[in-house]
Amino acid sequence: MSNLIAIVGRPNVGKSTLFNRLIGERKSIIDNVSGVTRDRIYGFTEWNGRKVNVVDTGGFVKNSDDVFESAIRAQVEIAIEEADVIIFMADVTTGITDLDESVAQLLRRSNKPVVLAVNKVDNGTRQLAANEFWGLGFDNTFFLSSITGSGSGDLLDAVMDMLPPEDKSIEESTLPKIAILGRPNVGKSSFVNALLDQDRNIVTDIAGTTRDAIHSHYNKFDKEFILIDTAGIRKKKKVHEDLEFYSVIRAVKAIDEADVCLLMIDATLGLESQDMSIFSLIVRRKKGVVLLVNKWDLMEKETNTARDYAKELKRKLAPFNDVPILFISALEKQRIFKAVELLLKVYENRSHRIKTSVLNEALEEMLNKYPPPAHRGKLIKIKYVTQLPTHFPSFAFFCNHPKHVPGSYKNYLENQLRERFDFSGVPLTLYFRDKS
Repeated sequence: MSNLIAIVGRPNVGKSTLFNRLIGERKSIIDNVSGVTRDRIYGFTEWNGRKVNVVDTGGFVKNSDDVFESAIRAQVEIAIEEADVIIFMADVTTGITDLDESVAQLLRRSNKPVVLAVNKVDNGTRQLAANEFWGLGFDNTFFLSSITGSGSGDLLDAVMDMLPPEDKSIEESTLPKIAILGRPNVGKSSFVNALLDQDRNIVTDIAGTTRDAIHSHYNKFDKEFILIDTAGIRKKKKVHEDLEFYSVIRAVKAIDEADVCLLMIDATLGLESQDMSIFSLIVRRKKGVVLLVNKWDLMEKETNTARDYAKELKRKLAPFNDVPILFISALEKQRIFKAVELLLKVYENRSHRIKTSVLNEALEEMLNKYPPPAHRGKLIKIKYVTQLPTHFPSFAFFCNHPKHVPGSYKNYLENQLRERFDFSGVPLTLYFRDKS
């Protein structure tokens, strides 16, 4: 299951510092990805064997921290709806403010587990002063210093205990898991309906492991997989940015469950900043990806329109631009089953295992074609390569100076692997280790 912890509170109470500590101290960190707008941050970490997503809602209120602006209220409401556990942060040095009370009222009316984290409690005097915050009415109240880390372990223990029990029924399935991602109103619902509504008797709904996605079992035309649909994003009363924040939270959780992600964009709008943020999340989590350009029927076309459009998309996706791109119309059902073939091909590429002997034969040819450059007069010699037993394609190159292999040569080796073996749509990870 993909769980989400949201850190909420007024500005300047230390939310970002706590976020950095939550994801920064653990050795199993996967990523720290800048969010869609205004420095929202999404991270991924592990504590006591539980893997969780963390979202920092800091940096959103502009120009003021003494008025309960609609912006912060909207973001807290989104966190209440989407998160499994909410960390509500306050600052002992200022005491309980009107803004703290406003956030607390929203949280108390929800049914979500809330942990109150009173920050900057780093001496005896502040320890006594922090007792004031019990007045906010939260049973799970912890005093901590996010800078020094004091109290953060107890806070995390409580948070993990509040998470819902892990349901591994979807994760343990041997079927490919495909997530459909994209901005609101891009056509995800139409695409899902086009796939599933043609023969409902062979499609069975599977209860989702999270509140934000519907899992369906697709099984027809000798193709079978679990479809994770994130299309059902309800319209919000607030500004468009909040809707994007809402959709990205859902995307983060769906990406964790998926093997391959279908990233859908609107042909009339092109690849926008939120699409790039979601694409970055997919790549950093080492998932397969297929890019669907929907509403292609609305575009005025000339001879090379599709070619030029795809070329521009790959330029924006660089350096990882070995991504299948398909132009579709979900409404007209154009090429939607070609999309199914592509995503299953990418799933196969992601599962591709190459024998060590075959890899090293290819490595010898790569080295003969373009040997590694010298570092300060010392020749870099790559002895051999092997594929690592991970869920995504990763390779270990053993050499005499692993720290001095330049990035340009790493890119060369990756491009050669892609040229010789089919890894289209799949991020590759290359490690360089001392041959001794």
